[in-house]
Amino acid sequence: MKRLTYCILLLLTLSACRQGETDGKMIFRYNESAGINTLDPAFAKDQAHIWVCSQLYNSLVQLDTNLEVQPALAKRWTISPDGKTYTFILRDDVWFHKNALLGPDSTRRVTAEDMRYSLHRIIDPSVASPGRWIFSEVADDGFRVVDDTTFQVILKEPFAPFLSLLSMPYCSAVPREVVEHYGDDFRKHACGTGPFQLQWWEESEKLVMRKNPRYYEFDTLNETITRLPYLDAVAVTFIIDKQTAFLEFIKGNMDFMNSIDAGYKDEILTRTGQLKTKYADRIDMVSTPYLNTEYLGFRMDGNSQVLRDRRIRQAINMGFDRRKMMKYLRNGVGTPGTHGIVPVGLPGGGNKGYDYDVPRALQLLEEAGYPHGKGLPTLVLSTTSSYLDLCKYIQQQLGLMGVKVEIDVHPPAALREAIAQGKTDWFRGSWVADYPDAQNYLSLFYSGNFTPNGPNYTHFSNARYDALYRRALKESDVETRQRLYQQMDSIAAVEAPVIVLYYDQILHFTHKNINGLRSNAMNALDLRRVRKTL
Repeated sequence: MKRLTYCILLLLTLSACRQGETDGKMIFRYNESAGINTLDPAFAKDQAHIWVCSQLYNSLVQLDTNLEVQPALAKRWTISPDGKTYTFILRDDVWFHKNALLGPDSTRRVTAEDMRYSLHRIIDPSVASPGRWIFSEVADDGFRVVDDTTFQVILKEPFAPFLSLLSMPYCSAVPREVVEHYGDDFRKHACGTGPFQLQWWEESEKLVMRKNPRYYEFDTLNETITRLPYLDAVAVTFIIDKQTAFLEFIKGNMDFMNSIDAGYKDEILTRTGQLKTKYADRIDMVSTPYLNTEYLGFRMDGNSQVLRDRRIRQAINMGFDRRKMMKYLRNGVGTPGTHGIVPVGLPGGGNKGYDYDVPRALQLLEEAGYPHGKGLPTLVLSTTSSYLDLCKYIQQQLGLMGVKVEIDVHPPAALREAIAQGKTDWFRGSWVADYPDAQNYLSLFYSGNFTPNGPNYTHFSNARYDALYRRALKESDVETRQRLYQQMDSIAAVEAPVIVLYYDQILHFTHKNINGLRSNAMNALDLRRVRKTL
């Protein structure tokens, strides 16, 4: 009975997604299998929520396709010579979405006071926003209103990547009247400034956002100046079963698909990661580098004395062929992780890491007192079912050297908890950049960031690394800071607190009638300029 009910709901949802297109409406449809539980940007901590909030809200600045900081609500800004004071001049033509709580006209212009309120809200302990960390360098009373269109942020110390942080959805402008009226229920009553505004949301079923008729940005197309966005609406479904969602995309019931599940990658991609010929006449695929590093982490202060030996960690790093792994298990999607934690192409990274080298790995095992793995206890690798194939491959490869590996499969939430609490000595992890600066990756190895309060899941600690990290935070010269980043990346590579598996790749699939979709290496979903031929 439950299965029948689900199928009926699914059919109704998909039918609703198509409703209106016969009336000449451009509705962009995609599925979010992970689901969403809030439309409040203060809690936009993962891709699913970031994508939706990016349609509903704007921040002071935004990142373009090259990850360069561009104006958004702020039309320009200055930074004081000491690198501590950021002064933003706001646009005077940005209006909140229609809401009866916003006065006689049901809307009003965004002011500097709105920015002060919105950013201060993120550091309010009672809000408990997961984005609070991004303002850790802001001084007490560091959000200041100069006048209606002038807003300042004052830092305790210079922090070069700060502008990039302000592009995150956490920093979106929200109206105080609406937020305080709804309280916790603001999550269901989104009111922002973005290109789309909330029309309807039934949790776990469907979300519809319609065009914001007063959105402030314009575009020039065929010598005609047009107010963005072009689309009339965006419809998001929440089909959990990825195979079902894939089939709906193939049938044309969805306009867009992000990446592909391992279960059907061979259906649509060749062994070398190209779109198969049978789909080429109706589907477009765009592939770009993704600021996501997939790795296996070692708990440096864990219970396994063996894994505390750097030679063992280095031997494991050299004991499997990443290139074959990518070719046969990933269809060539991604770049083998033969460098440091910082993805190749991001300034400050690119240091030499580890490659397949069995003779050297065996030599290291022997130096550690375990020739050909003899006497080495079985190592337990904790992972989730989504990465079981990769872990089994590594298990098989290391077994050829005499290194025995047991794979322990956890649900994703349980694995995250085990890692945070130090209950696993060897685990699969990943790091998707919060902002496009190598410092974001290198923060994973700073001793001041130990879990559970920070992102240092391995509990790596190195005095020289820490000193370089603190120095880089205050360094305003770009080239000097990048040299410091490279030194840190090199130290981490030698000490091997992680095994870098690969640097991920973005795959976006659309049907041929979709044009203008933009993204970047942060896997943004920019729908402002998307057009759909009906």
